[in-house]
Amino acid sequence: MKFPMILGAAMIFAAFAAQQADAKGCVKGAVVGGVAGHMVHHGVLGAAGGCAVGHHEASKHERQRREMQQQQPAHSDDRGGN
Repeated sequence: MKFPMILGAAMIFAAFAAQQADAKGCVKGAVVGGVAGHMVHHGVLGAAGGCAVGHHEASKHERQRREMQQQQPAHSDDRGGN
């Protein structure tokens, strides 16, 4: 029973490891989702869902961080020195 769950989780991890830049939040979400899914006997489904949610949340936070950086004025060093 545990082998299919481990195999499924490994397949999900391998699929997203190839796209490392796009996998932000996936591993953390997959772990949380896998544990939650395991409680209701759907560990692989929970891991896949957790990966999707974790990636979405990481992308949302990255977008918010970029927006905050764009809103801040650029610091220039115009002191008039030589």
